[in-house]
Amino acid sequence: MPGGRLTDEDRQRIAAGLAARLAYAEIGRRLDRPASTIMREVTRNGGPDGYRAAQAHKDTRQRARRRKQPRPAAPALLDNAHGRDPHAVRDIAETFTELLMSQGLPRMEARVLSCLQFADSGALTSADLVRRLGVSPASVSHAVAYLETQAMLRRERVAGTRRERYVIDDQVWLHGLLTSVQTNHAVADASKRAAEILGPATPAGMRFEYAAELLDLVNDALRQAVDQWRRTLADRAAGPD
Repeated sequence: MPGGRLTDEDRQRIAAGLAARLAYAEIGRRLDRPASTIMREVTRNGGPDGYRAAQAHKDTRQRARRRKQPRPAAPALLDNAHGRDPHAVRDIAETFTELLMSQGLPRMEARVLSCLQFADSGALTSADLVRRLGVSPASVSHAVAYLETQAMLRRERVAGTRRERYVIDDQVWLHGLLTSVQTNHAVADASKRAAEILGPATPAGMRFEYAAELLDLVNDALRQAVDQWRRTLADRAAGPD
């Protein structure tokens, strides 16, 4: 797989591809680079709408000068008995972690969640995470506490021991969507109340009214998606007729 650092010319071509609304995969093909490399480059430097080639090149060079130690590796796959390409796994794990960060998840929390996602068991102890991520137990503890409040993982006692392990299930994203629905609903209600207090005909009141309408539409779509997904799971569990 092609490697090496992106050049200023590469970044100019990435910017041109984004301006032309090309997909990451197509930009990657034109540069003979993996799509994941393009995705990480864009995510780290302003996103599709904010990417600027010259600024991205400058920021990357500054980050390289500040970096005194190698960056921690992306979460590694625990189970190596399936014939997987370790380089491909590491690449997609790093991409996945970067995407979680681009959605607002702090770096350590993103690394912990990604590590759990890439473990076939979906369950790791604190010691496992410390060893895999090369971080302190305190860092893992803080990250796990945050992820637990977001319903992204749960704790389980390891049978016959006093140790705990942290577990995600196949529905982790469903839980996240349901949390988003609850949050959106609360914000929509507050926006409606703000519109009433400010006056729906005033600029500020209209702003809150529009926000509430949008959030209600988003929530309706999310509820429909959740219902459809649950029906899909029920059909799969029932098996073929």
